[in-house]
Amino acid sequence: MSNELLIGLVSISDRASSGVYEDQGIPALQEWFAAALTSPWKLESRLIPDEQPVIEKTLIELCDGVGCHLVLTTGGTGPAPRDVTPEATLAVARKVMPGFGEQMRAVSLKYVPTAILSRQVGAIRGKTLILNLPGQPKAIKETLDGVFAAVPYCIDLIGGPWIETHEAVVKAFRPKSAIKPPPN
Repeated sequence: MSNELLIGLVSISDRASSGVYEDQGIPALQEWFAAALTSPWKLESRLIPDEQPVIEKTLIELCDGVGCHLVLTTGGTGPAPRDVTPEATLAVARKVMPGFGEQMRAVSLKYVPTAILSRQVGAIRGKTLILNLPGQPKAIKETLDGVFAAVPYCIDLIGGPWIETHEAVVKAFRPKSAIKPPPN
């Protein structure tokens, strides 16, 4: 097994995917990971419209085909009729991780009262953790700062690589019983 974390990034936006404006979600995620991770990682990214069958197909491809350990979506989590990211995520999930959605909303509520409108979810498909993030770069950073501490241990538990972080950005939390695997 490779010790390199493979991260799938999916920006979900009708307008950005059709070229009306430039996507800001994927660049914000790339910047956050560049600052946060010290262990080896690489990205696989997609820019797609708010269409549930397309989102589901993309998530399945990144989880099952590409073999991502972590897939982050950005956008499509609000109450608008075209916001279907949570539905697509839950349709392909094998396990729901409600604590992630609860914590993402709790973090966002510190900044905006409309965070209660968010329907973000966390779920597992096979050996992949999927998290739905907000669409705005500032909110993406705030959310990851607030929930990523639990991600490395979750990835450990589902069979992914050991993840280390820059503690000044986010400190990965693991219980004392979590033993680091020997180097490859």
